[in-house]
Amino acid sequence: MSSVPPTNPTTLDPFAGREIWFLTGSQHLYGPETLEEVKENSRTIVGHLDGSAEIPVKVVFKDLLTDTEAIRAVAAEANANPAVVGVIAWMHTFSPAKMWITGLDALRKPFLHLHTQANVDLPWGEIDMDFMNTNQAAHGDREFAYMASRLGVARKTVVGHASQSFVREEIGTWARAATAWAHVRGLKLARFGDNMRFVGVTEGDKTEAERVFGVQVNTWGVNEVAARVAAVTDAEVDALIEAYIAEYDVAPELLPGAPRHQSLRDGAAIEAGMRSFLVEGGFGAFTTSFEDLGDLKQLPGLAVQRLMAEGYGFGAEGDWKTAILVRAAKVMGHGLPGGASLMEDYTYEMADGKQKILGAHMLEVCPSLTTDRPSLEVHELGIGGKDDPVRLVFNTDTGPAIVVALSDMRERFRLVANVVDVVEPDAELPNLPVARAVWVPQPNFRTSAQAWLMAGGAHHTVMSTAVGAEAWEDFSEIARTELVLIDDDTTIRGLKKELRWNAAYFRLAQGF
Repeated sequence: MSSVPPTNPTTLDPFAGREIWFLTGSQHLYGPETLEEVKENSRTIVGHLDGSAEIPVKVVFKDLLTDTEAIRAVAAEANANPAVVGVIAWMHTFSPAKMWITGLDALRKPFLHLHTQANVDLPWGEIDMDFMNTNQAAHGDREFAYMASRLGVARKTVVGHASQSFVREEIGTWARAATAWAHVRGLKLARFGDNMRFVGVTEGDKTEAERVFGVQVNTWGVNEVAARVAAVTDAEVDALIEAYIAEYDVAPELLPGAPRHQSLRDGAAIEAGMRSFLVEGGFGAFTTSFEDLGDLKQLPGLAVQRLMAEGYGFGAEGDWKTAILVRAAKVMGHGLPGGASLMEDYTYEMADGKQKILGAHMLEVCPSLTTDRPSLEVHELGIGGKDDPVRLVFNTDTGPAIVVALSDMRERFRLVANVVDVVEPDAELPNLPVARAVWVPQPNFRTSAQAWLMAGGAHHTVMSTAVGAEAWEDFSEIARTELVLIDDDTTIRGLKKELRWNAAYFRLAQGF
């Protein structure tokens, strides 16, 4: 393990200390007085953004840029500054775009083009040519966007005045995706054991994943964690037991003095031991596998659920790609209502007019998906060959959500996402001893399932009830990773064309 002082990256505010730089383009043609006015107007625009409820990170007016050298220098400075998660550019006046070529080409941070202007209303009776020259974003941003398009710069484009809430919401969603990207780029992921045997979709190229996403994916023997579990003290276990009783409806048989209390103590020791290992190593995500449990007494269920609730990414059966997505979703949704969790499509209700999906996992669904008080129970697990594991049981809150999978398609990675609506189960589930979610997929069950299968989407996903499709579209654009989005606009005919076009584009985009 590393000698670096222990830190837990998931318990920190992911937006703390992060910032977005706001760059304004102009030129010297209009004279120093106009440039001072442009600077002042830029600060006003940034004032609408910085500190707003919609944007979770600090927005800083970095500079007014009027020549090639300054633009190239600020791009290099942004690249080198780990606090900077993204850059916003706006052309207040006309800014000849050839000045931006080397800077845009060098920029490696997520990028947003804000097409706005200083004023909301035009002062019709006062407009003269000085006003037109100073306030020509309608002209200048088109010149700028041409060059960004010609250079193939990945970006989000937002149109509207910075005082309008929908503009701040779009920027805020992008800022969340950009911050998630920054965290993924520095993510350390611990695999405890290997993937489930003979399974295809949980495999993948870890070396390519580090090149594309920046994630360090490495493996540790399960007994390294088991040794940490064995070193957990009774006092640490007692403290966790008190927390469980305060936070959950603990089954009577698990309470202190009850016949199965030892099962709860074993689960608590696993939680404390795993957390110790992850914190010391600076990991933000991890995987387990029921086929590789070493000296652990149980398959980690409660431990995984609570670690995910803290913000850790997680993938079951060695699925490190889903663990990356869970961590990204945790960052993007931080501070918003809802949560994010490992999820798995399990079984269907296929009756006409009632079609829906019942999702769950053996044990590991994050309690951030519910505002109800979960029950803490112990039940038999027919696989893994270990003691019956403890776990939290609950229904996911109803409302809009999205499920997202990451597949290795050989020469590229593909995100597949489906917009869904979480609903109540049609009846009680007294014999299903795991946390679960029931959802109706868009545009409908049949099209959704057919589209998912055609796209090669994985059976493990992250379910997010905190952020939706726009955040994942922004994330995929930043990551330059294919996204197949299944929503109300999806048709099978259109999807077939999209998949063919995507295959050609992403192969060509990588060069030969």
